[in-house]
Amino acid sequence: MTDAHQTLLDLLAVERLEVDLFRGTGQGGETPTRIFGGQVIGQALAAAYRTVEDRLCHSLHAYFIRPGDPSIPVIYQVDRARDGGSFTTRRVVAIQHGRQILNMSASFHADEDGWAHQHPMPEVEGPAHLSDRKELRETVVDRIPEKYREEFLRPRPIDIREVAPRDFFTPEPMDDRSHLWFRMAAARGISAQLQHCLLAYASDLNLLGTALRPHGQTWFTGRVMAASLDHAMWFHAPASFCDWHLYTMDSPWSGKGRGFNRGMIYDKDGRLVASVAQEGLIRPITPKAQPE
Repeated sequence: MTDAHQTLLDLLAVERLEVDLFRGTGQGGETPTRIFGGQVIGQALAAAYRTVEDRLCHSLHAYFIRPGDPSIPVIYQVDRARDGGSFTTRRVVAIQHGRQILNMSASFHADEDGWAHQHPMPEVEGPAHLSDRKELRETVVDRIPEKYREEFLRPRPIDIREVAPRDFFTPEPMDDRSHLWFRMAAARGISAQLQHCLLAYASDLNLLGTALRPHGQTWFTGRVMAASLDHAMWFHAPASFCDWHLYTMDSPWSGKGRGFNRGMIYDKDGRLVASVAQEGLIRPITPKAQPE
């Protein structure tokens, strides 16, 4: 297990302060300047799981309200909205500086049988011969200002391999649908609840950028102000995130400074384990007029 892996597992190990009050660290996620959205969702789900017994989460719905400050901890307040015969409902509020940064509702379901069907997993190239995230970044690191290069290449806990990676700086407009493989090898042997928290964390990776694909934009072009506005996730089955999963994403719509994105996550055997939806801010940055 690498330091990056252990850091992520530590992030999701929220500390209980009171019966339904928890604390999570803000540092150590994907970005140094603000808390990565998947981190807050993963910690909020971990806090909710600490108040639920013998049931797995089947859905969560979250709103990002304010940017998270990585320099201080995040407080998670859990409301035990309902404990029913088949379903358990929790509401989680994440707080920093005395203000909400996220609120989330999550539902947990007792296991039961029923009719089953799913869409098949797309047929795409497997991960074995694809470049990983660090290898792709190393090819363009000389185009990054020197003071940001160490952070740009810093090891991350989630291994990502895109099926058809885009050019970072001069992307061409292309179809909104994309695929990537991801996993965290160090997740082997951890609980089913923590597997869900890891999958929730990882589900926020690359999703928002899907709405930029038809417009020939990435975060590196300097022409986009972007932020996640909400995040919804449905867990269809227990996950084993130590193995490769295929994340298939598309963006049916964008407009009015927002983009809507969807994702389906399949395990290596083609089983659909989760579905995701997210709307985000993708506001064009208008260059300031130069004084005459």
